[in-house]
Amino acid sequence: MKKLVRIFVLVVAIVSLQMTDAVAQKFGYVNSKAILSELPAVKQMEANLKALGTQLQKKGEQMVTAYKQKEESAIAQKERGDLSPVQEENLLKELQTEQQSIMTFEREMQQTIYNKEQELTQPILEQMNNAIQAVAKENGYTMIFEAGVLLFAEDAANVSDQVKAKLGI
Repeated sequence: MKKLVRIFVLVVAIVSLQMTDAVAQKFGYVNSKAILSELPAVKQMEANLKALGTQLQKKGEQMVTAYKQKEESAIAQKERGDLSPVQEENLLKELQTEQQSIMTFEREMQQTIYNKEQELTQPILEQMNNAIQAVAKENGYTMIFEAGVLLFAEDAANVSDQVKAKLGI
């Protein structure tokens, strides 16, 4: 019986210690999407990506224009009968090669833009993560969550303004 009482007291002590730890934990949340939308670096990144996209798109349009001109010229030569069967076949192969080059360029263009976006985004996300960690350490937060995944949270737990202040916005 004494052994049972000792075990019960030990279990109660352990549970109460764990509850004390749980109560002492401090949680917060941020709306990183809203913070990112206000960062000047994000606005600059978007402008850079748009400029890169425009530049690559113009190059692609030039390739398509050159292809169409070559295709129209080939059709006109064929209709006039200026091409031998061998020349016609060679011209068709050239057009197919150009068409494949255009499709390859389009894929490479998308990949280039994606890579550039990743390159420009990485330092911004690191900067924001550092600000979140600094706010957490300074204010004794055990965890800071993303607002987009929370089903409920009190406004008092929102640390977005503190993170914005750390980022200078």
